Amino acid sequence: MKSFKYTINGNTYKVHINSVVDDVAEVEVNGTPYNVKMEKPAKKQLVTLKRPAQAPTNASGEPVITRQAAPSVAGAVKSPLPGVILSVDCKVGDAVKRGQKILVLEAMKMENNINADRDGKIVEIKVNKGDSVLEGADLVVIG
Repeated sequence: MKSFKYTINGNTYKVHINSVVDDVAEVEVNGTPYNVKMEKPAKKQLVTLKRPAQAPTNASGEPVITRQAAPSVAGAVKSPLPGVILSVDCKVGDAVKRGQKILVLEAMKMENNINADRDGKIVEIKVNKGDSVLEGADLVVIG
């Protein structure tokens, strides 16, 4: 089912969960099998299958992407996932601190705050509100 790696008091343990039935889990710890009785029965897992989202297309059926992933610039804050820019909360010349929100990216129907990854000054803003961006695309350059 699942595998995990834990470090306890400096010792590393590889834990593989083979099965869980009601309140008993069959696990292997560093290759040794165990039956573990849990205090509460495991939650039932609900599997939901979704159809992949359809990207907007042009007349010839090709996907429409507003911003291509261009060659990366040093000091650029990158998009963690593909999405649409909802707001740009900074201007060129603004001083920003690490962790400060600089823009909002909508991805998978969720709003994601994109924060500055270091202290500095906004040198360039490479996106506008409403732009579609790919994962890894440069959003803002901090110098």
